[in-house]
Amino acid sequence: MLEEKIKTALETVRPSLQADGGDVEFVSVDNDGTVSLKLTGACGGCPMAQMTLKMGIENFLKKEIPEVSAVVGV
Repeated sequence: MLEEKIKTALETVRPSLQADGGDVEFVSVDNDGTVSLKLTGACGGCPMAQMTLKMGIENFLKKEIPEVSAVVGV
């Protein structure tokens, strides 16, 4: 159930990433609410990738889904 909520929420941020030539892939979520994501395309090698994950995607997911505790890149 949590995985589906996360995947649905990621569809909201995906167009912004795709507009810059990148994308995001859901990898996993563990029992403590840590979400593992993979940035791909232009986002995969971007020097701002960690900021995108933490300040953008993590903040959004935490706001939308209280069970999310953190987002990490893989």
